[in-house]
Amino acid sequence: MARTKMTARKYVGQRTAAKNLASKTRRGEKHPPGKKHVAHVRPRRHYRRKSGTTALREIRRYQKSVELLIRKLPFQRLVREIAEDVCSGVRFQAAAILALQEVTEAVIVDEFTMTNLCAIHAKRITIQDKDMKLVQSLREIMTGSRMPGRGNGSK
Repeated sequence: MARTKMTARKYVGQRTAAKNLASKTRRGEKHPPGKKHVAHVRPRRHYRRKSGTTALREIRRYQKSVELLIRKLPFQRLVREIAEDVCSGVRFQAAAILALQEVTEAVIVDEFTMTNLCAIHAKRITIQDKDMKLVQSLREIMTGSRMPGRGNGSK
């Protein structure tokens, strides 16, 4: 191992360091010029938004977007599970599952739109089960048939 030369260092005690610090401050100042004084900063206050503001923002965001609302993988699992109940060994193309998802989301959005209109007609803001039942019965009257998988199965 190579030898290194040790250089002598001047020992500066605490008193001389305190003197140097005190001499660097200007008159009337409490802190040296090189150091910034950090004032006590209050934590930022979080304001509560009015009720419904966040909901309206979400509505605007989802109305602007064209992306799918249901995640792809859980929807794909659901489709495959239902298909297995009907017929085993069924295979799907990716485009077929995507088409099913787009149609499903369109039906769900349409259903909730009609349900919301029923709630507004009843002078309410919140949709309820009875609004969905009303939409279902109106669809039955308009089309003359029931949508499969709805209700108790009797007409």
